[in-house]
Amino acid sequence: MDIRLTGGSGLPSRKAAFRLAPAGHRFEVLSPTPFGLAGLPRHVKRVHPVPAYGVDPAGWLRAALAVLGRGHHDVLLPTQEQAALLSREAAAVHALGTALAVPPFSSLRRVQDKAAQAATLAELELPHPHTAVAHDMRELRAIARPPVFVKAPIGTASSGVRLIRDAAALEDVRCPVVVQAPLDGPLTMIQAVYDHGRLVAWHACLRERLGVSGGAAVKRSIRPAGVAAHLERLGSALQWHGALSLDAILTAHGPSYIDVNPRLVEPANAWHAGIDLVGLLVAVSLGRHPPPAPPAREGVRTHQLLLAVLGAAEGGGRRAIARELILASTRRGPYADSTEELTPIHNDPLAAAPVAAAALATLVRPAAWRRFAGDAAANYALTPQAWSWISRTTR
Repeated sequence: MDIRLTGGSGLPSRKAAFRLAPAGHRFEVLSPTPFGLAGLPRHVKRVHPVPAYGVDPAGWLRAALAVLGRGHHDVLLPTQEQAALLSREAAAVHALGTALAVPPFSSLRRVQDKAAQAATLAELELPHPHTAVAHDMRELRAIARPPVFVKAPIGTASSGVRLIRDAAALEDVRCPVVVQAPLDGPLTMIQAVYDHGRLVAWHACLRERLGVSGGAAVKRSIRPAGVAAHLERLGSALQWHGALSLDAILTAHGPSYIDVNPRLVEPANAWHAGIDLVGLLVAVSLGRHPPPAPPAREGVRTHQLLLAVLGAAEGGGRRAIARELILASTRRGPYADSTEELTPIHNDPLAAAPVAAAALATLVRPAAWRRFAGDAAANYALTPQAWSWISRTTR
């Protein structure tokens, strides 16, 4: 099967390629750079140059449709923020004979920005922290009681999220922002696949260790009570089709949802725990109706050494980087009984290239972590300007 991935710079595309390649599928990637994470594995046969999505969504769409129009492509997988535009343009993709699973655009708009997410969670009576929207500084000063999180309505990979610890720091905030109360508990990453509102599969894992920019360097699969019912309510109300991801804080009273993304975010832990979210997304894309997946195994631990190395450079410098590499190579500490997600070198020696490059660059100059972390997100991030254009030019 010929599968096209919508982004080449982020983690989901790389994991999708690693997951589906053993079944004999052929992958090509749409990417502004030939050196992205998804373009490096040997499973990816070609990288098609496209404009950076957040900078030029119209140009990205023209280029993507041109690629699909030049040959036979079975499935287009929206692995990153391109899902927002593809939800609007699903008919154009289907007209080219390419399968695609995305929600109705009216449903996507209810979760795409953080203000809309908060309204949707409240309407459906799903647990979430106390949340309000400040449209200007007067409203912000009136509703914000530090410590609080302030979030730009549109942001990718934790960009635009700040923890405000005192009233003086509020003066540096640019409105409008979503103001959200902090909660006690670990971050839980939840992912699901839907078939026109029907929940097909879901998976949850705890972020046990932070990596660069707050990413999950180490995860452990869990099965929190109540999540399945919450996901069923959300998917049914929105008639969701395709992938959906949520972040939640696992409090003493259960999960409290703090973010929603209309795509798969990091499906590798689910795969190792026994749920093939990527394969199910492909099946739903092709119009199949898979039965509900059985529960995943709990306690399965996976890690992403690349994020851990960049996180060590961000927060500790050369000694921290060297310590991280030693722990990983000796499978001690957080790497004991854990499986690598990003660099499965047993079947692809080149898979380790990103970690090797990051380790070498940050050992020489620890501040180089910013280049690795920032460049990747910039290639696929949805900017406020891009979302404004997508929402304004609905068909």
